[in-house]
Amino acid sequence: MSRIIELLNEEHRNIARLLDVLEHELSVFDRRERPDYEIFQAIIEYFREYPEACHHPKEDVVYQILKQRNPAVAGAVGDVEAEHALEGERLAQFAKVVDDVLADQELPRQTFHAAAQDFLEHQRRHMAKEEQLLFPAALETLTKDDWATIDARIAASKDPMFDGDTQAKFKTLYATILRWEEQTEEDRGRAAAAAATSR
Repeated sequence: MSRIIELLNEEHRNIARLLDVLEHELSVFDRRERPDYEIFQAIIEYFREYPEACHHPKEDVVYQILKQRNPAVAGAVGDVEAEHALEGERLAQFAKVVDDVLADQELPRQTFHAAAQDFLEHQRRHMAKEEQLLFPAALETLTKDDWATIDARIAASKDPMFDGDTQAKFKTLYATILRWEEQTEEDRGRAAAAAATSR
């Protein structure tokens, strides 16, 4: 497998971890409890700083080279660049409702939920589409020279949360991810133990 595709898949796994935390906080909101809005803000900032500014441009390069190599295959994948632009708009909409809530503006609960859910669902759907269509098409179609061109065009950029030294502004979010994942594992363990004893 191409080093770039391995990297993009790894970044998708990291993004999925963040989306799980976002979904958890949204469920707190849906229970009419107060979610951690700082977590929402940190997730938004992370998406602006890494997926929007670094991850999507890498995928765009893969898509552009695929389109040059085989326009029909690229056409079957769909317009990845246009989808990235839409993801940016969804992120901006989600950021706006979070800002509105924190500014104590009147906002129907459904408006907040819809913006968060829309962002969440489309991110997951978009990543699944890339993993099922774009990445396999690129691996099957692109040549060694194409991958060398992609390598040359993709800037080396460290993920500010998951590449070793977590930037200070993301430390709380990263700690939350680890704590939430640990709690989820414990909950699964308790559920499995309860199921085993009830047999």
